[in-house]
Amino acid sequence: MKAAATARKVWLMAGIAGGLCFSFLALLLVGTYSAAASLAGNGTVTLAKGAVPAAYTGLVQRWGNLCDAINPALLAAQLYQESGWKADAQSGANAQGIAQFIPGTWATHGIDGDGDGDRDVWDPADAIPSAATYDCELAGYVKDVPGNPTENMLAAYNAGAYRVIQAGGVPAIRETQNYVKSITTLAKSFAAPVGTVAASQQAAGAIYYAQGKLGTPYLWGGTGTDSQGGRFDCSGLTQAAYHSVGIELPRVAADQWNAGQHPARSELIPGDLVFFAYDLNDPRTIHHVGLYVGGGYMINAPHTGAVIRFDKIDTADYIGATRVTQDGAAALPTAGA
Repeated sequence: MKAAATARKVWLMAGIAGGLCFSFLALLLVGTYSAAASLAGNGTVTLAKGAVPAAYTGLVQRWGNLCDAINPALLAAQLYQESGWKADAQSGANAQGIAQFIPGTWATHGIDGDGDGDRDVWDPADAIPSAATYDCELAGYVKDVPGNPTENMLAAYNAGAYRVIQAGGVPAIRETQNYVKSITTLAKSFAAPVGTVAASQQAAGAIYYAQGKLGTPYLWGGTGTDSQGGRFDCSGLTQAAYHSVGIELPRVAADQWNAGQHPARSELIPGDLVFFAYDLNDPRTIHHVGLYVGGGYMINAPHTGAVIRFDKIDTADYIGATRVTQDGAAALPTAGA
């Protein structure tokens, strides 16, 4: 985990620790924050900076605009859920590659996306275009079904086009309904916000929890259990802070990155998660997370030998922030793991 900045002035700790939760509560609950624009519609969505690994950004942005039922953020959400951006991923059901095609589906729907003369399920330059074209084929099958075309396409991806047509929309199958909600929710974490990102009502409580842990010694792998002496590492602290307000985050910092939308540095508000990475163009290299408290500072569990404390966020490895939501956390493929 990353090294922290220099020691803090006493007035900062006293002022923030004494009343930060309540002084910012009104800010967090105000109704003036507009949600991001709808993700539906071809050509209206761009990817948030750093949300997709740089190696795949161009492919996802290009092929995500293939038809009106998809967009780059939605395609990114599908790929992330399927493989976590692992080009060599293989499931127990023999789903293969970054888009997790099973061999029979690949044989029918795989395309030569990069025009090199072959169709390679392990090559993202073929698999990502194939995922987009498959989505659009499914959208074509259900284009006359009432309701939201994107949701109907996702339902067809999960349950089959016939069931969507038969049901006249997303069928009353719990797995399918959850899949549609998860992907459309997760897509928001990959889309560049077009307005102010809505505040989280649970953020103040998460800060309050983290404040109570100030001065606790750091423990690598710590999640605050009694057997660990109530100690934490960086992502253990943020996970516990949001658990205290009913939001379940994944255990690892890099997985927490997609638990909501990504506000700009100038738009941060208390309760946002702030992240630090080795490669600012690749969220897979995130190695540290803290809980933003305002004024350019975070509460974080920095490293072995240190205690939970306030540190500045403006360092060279700052990659961005996430405004956590309950639906956003629940949509993560690793949530609760």
